[in-house]
Amino acid sequence: MKKLIFSLVAFITVASLSSCGYNSSVTKDEKVKAQWGEVENQYQRRSDLIPNLVNSVKGAANFEKETLTQVIEARAKATSIQVDPNKLTPENIQKFQGAQGEISQALGRLMVVSERYPELKANQNFLELQAQLEGTENRITVARKDFNEAVQDYNTNIRTFPNNLFAGMFGFQQKGSFAAEAGANKAPKVEF
Repeated sequence: MKKLIFSLVAFITVASLSSCGYNSSVTKDEKVKAQWGEVENQYQRRSDLIPNLVNSVKGAANFEKETLTQVIEARAKATSIQVDPNKLTPENIQKFQGAQGEISQALGRLMVVSERYPELKANQNFLELQAQLEGTENRITVARKDFNEAVQDYNTNIRTFPNNLFAGMFGFQQKGSFAAEAGANKAPKVEF
């Protein structure tokens, strides 16, 4: 009986000393979820701009339908992939990032093809949408950076002592973060 009481008192003592750890883990987990929401928000903004960009290009230049189709298909695929903020595993993040990368590649091809059409480059709507997309890409970069910082803070918190003693017990698991895409370490080749 004394052993049970001693164990219970020891557990309560350790738990009370680390209760701030639980609360800080919850706070950091919520911050990660909020930052993930901002990442999704910025990708959604880009997806919302794409139909307008495609229609501007389509209206100003009658060219390769394949390029437009690729942009539309990449957008559809990317918007169909949803990641639950409670399941931010490296695999889920990578799948999400891959689909978003396909949109980036398709938009890049669309911009290259659109350079061949002088009337399109002079179209004010197209120029405004192009500027909006550039701004959105910058916002996505900032949102991803903020998300990665929140994940790092959260993962550090649940892995440090004494929080690591209780993190698994309370269901806190490491979260995944964004990583550079394959080949991102090589500078793109620009040719005129």
